[in-house]
Amino acid sequence: MEKKSTGFNSKLIHAGAVHDELHSAVSPIYQTSTFSFKNADHGAACFSGEDDGYIYTRIANPNIRELEQAVAQLENGFDGIATSSGMAAVNVVYFGLLAAGDHMVSHNAVYGPSRSIMESLFPKYNVESSYVDATNPQNVIDAIRPNTKVLYVETPANPTIGITDLKVMAKIAHEHGIKLVVDNTFCSPYLQKPLDLGADIVLHSMTKFINGHADIVAGMVVTKTEADYKLLRGIMVNVGCNMDPQQAWLTRRGLKTLAIRVERAQENAIKVADYLEAHPKVEWVRYPGLKSHPQYELAKEQMSGPGAMISFEVKGGLTAGKIVMNSMQLALLAVSLGGVETLIQHPASMTHSKLSDQKQMEGGITKGLIRLAVGIEDVEDIIADLEQALAKI
Repeated sequence: MEKKSTGFNSKLIHAGAVHDELHSAVSPIYQTSTFSFKNADHGAACFSGEDDGYIYTRIANPNIRELEQAVAQLENGFDGIATSSGMAAVNVVYFGLLAAGDHMVSHNAVYGPSRSIMESLFPKYNVESSYVDATNPQNVIDAIRPNTKVLYVETPANPTIGITDLKVMAKIAHEHGIKLVVDNTFCSPYLQKPLDLGADIVLHSMTKFINGHADIVAGMVVTKTEADYKLLRGIMVNVGCNMDPQQAWLTRRGLKTLAIRVERAQENAIKVADYLEAHPKVEWVRYPGLKSHPQYELAKEQMSGPGAMISFEVKGGLTAGKIVMNSMQLALLAVSLGGVETLIQHPASMTHSKLSDQKQMEGGITKGLIRLAVGIEDVEDIIADLEQALAKI
């Protein structure tokens, strides 16, 4: 029986908890591909859905279900669907909600592979897409067509840190009979709950903040309704992009410390952003906690904190940016984010390199833009690392 959990931190620890009736293990791993049945009738009942017993790990597994239910509760959703990666979650949504002849509208600064897979693979299935600056709602309205079925946004945007008004997006989407899908990876449910703001579906790369330790790759889809849950779970099961039990167990373990990790990283990021904004060799800084951010007031309203992601541009463009990244000694030059380590990377040549120069510029991804994922190290050390690197420009 699941423990009654109401507070966010209590849910982080107890939501969806598996009860081991045999040994009373606190955190067991069910490292099995298949499950035996009590008898033929029990097996038939499991396959028909009359019994919720487990059949095969591609379909469901206790460790995976614990994680799915925990994240769904944190997002205030109906239920969750765990996937083998964040991109698997993206594709489950694409395949589930879009058919031949359909159209999708999205932000022009979403995660690079989320856009590149849509533009490179889905046209062969006669699915079209448009990418606009979704921080301006009129751009979204202008991009909607009679065959638009999905509005897909990421806020804060990757890597420009632009903030999209989710309440407004939900209103626009639902007035046009469109599903609103939100990638909530940058915030996690600790800082933002898109379903509460009107979204129909929320997804995560759990590789990032939810797991938080750079030791797994995983994704999650959470739906608001049972109908969407059944549709998308069927896609996941049939495509076969399920998690494995060890992956789920590690992610669930990481989830338990989400709040304290995000709080520490965010506390650091606020100080780092202030430092960068005051530095004479920095052209500009984009961070939701800075009053200079174009959507500062919206971020305060929509998010419970500014998070740990910073984008900035140094004076001198790409050449200067390379000097900074190559000179960092504490921060790691690596993609991804949301782990305990501070990571620095260059979107134009790394995460968004498959987009053309024109599409990068349209999305605000300049050649000198640097993305900093602030970790939980001592903030004095992070700032000292930036100081010595910037001094080399």
